[in-house]
Amino acid sequence: MRAMVLTAQGSPLRLEERPDPQPGGGEIRVAVGACGVCRTDLHVVDGELPDIKCPIVPGHEIVGRVDLIGPNVTTHRIGDRVGIPWLGYTCGICRFCRERMENLCDRPLFTGYTRDGGFASHTIADARYAFPLGDDGDDVSIAPLLCAGLIGWRSLVMAGNAERLGIYGFGAAGHIIAQIAKWQGRSVYAFTRGGDVVAQEFARRLGAVWVGASDDAPDRPLDAAIIYAPAGELVPAALRAVRKGGRVVCAGIHMSDIPSFPYALLWEERQLVSVANLTRQDGLDFLKVAPLAGVKTQTTAFPLDQANEVLSKLRTGQILGAAVLRP
Repeated sequence: MRAMVLTAQGSPLRLEERPDPQPGGGEIRVAVGACGVCRTDLHVVDGELPDIKCPIVPGHEIVGRVDLIGPNVTTHRIGDRVGIPWLGYTCGICRFCRERMENLCDRPLFTGYTRDGGFASHTIADARYAFPLGDDGDDVSIAPLLCAGLIGWRSLVMAGNAERLGIYGFGAAGHIIAQIAKWQGRSVYAFTRGGDVVAQEFARRLGAVWVGASDDAPDRPLDAAIIYAPAGELVPAALRAVRKGGRVVCAGIHMSDIPSFPYALLWEERQLVSVANLTRQDGLDFLKVAPLAGVKTQTTAFPLDQANEVLSKLRTGQILGAAVLRP
């Protein structure tokens, strides 16, 4: 197999030839058809997440076909197309797992972070955490749904029944959730990097009723806002933008420090909450909703050996929608 491997934090990924991996009990081997490139991959490569153990193969928006099955697997067959998300394993016995909050498991494994991921021709997955995808749609367009879509969906649910919804950071997750929100009958307010006319026009094409820079005030108070950009300074901006009793959802796994802000921004029962990971039920729910909503992902495909160049483009905001690697 071929894989792009992080051998040390902050260093470029290295293309390696490795022996084909063998699945253990309860595991499947998947021939990767496409793997989305997520901002979380940047946080892994740049060493912004704790306890990164190198070498590791990044990538957690994986679409592929099962080509080998380990012992005790009854849920998948050879040739099945599956999606492998960020959440790769939970213990099933801690308090959070017992209380149906497996996204907060005390002993989880995460694809592309604490177990090898999809920047490769093949990967191993726990069969319980691989979603059946069927044969509709192409691998590249589906790949971003496995994290940008799933985390986006969880953040949208946490935003409640907001009629006027702000989206800060109109990238992979933002452009997917804008489509879901519009389908649900919400009004989308899109906030982009100042002067990013390409992203702003993209948001308008997807039906945003208002588009502006991240520090602009919307024309009406928002009911809720979701922050996808990893910029802590957006938290006070979003709190200013929501109405009394409104909610701000921080949807990233990593964010720069939140600056000090006056209590008045939080007062009047505004809420500030975060999203952590996802549950398998999130995946099942979202993968049913996405085709009903007619979600179409904006993707650009690249060969596997260009992973470093793609990460650089993502880091500097040069990707419209989502980037996807094809082995």
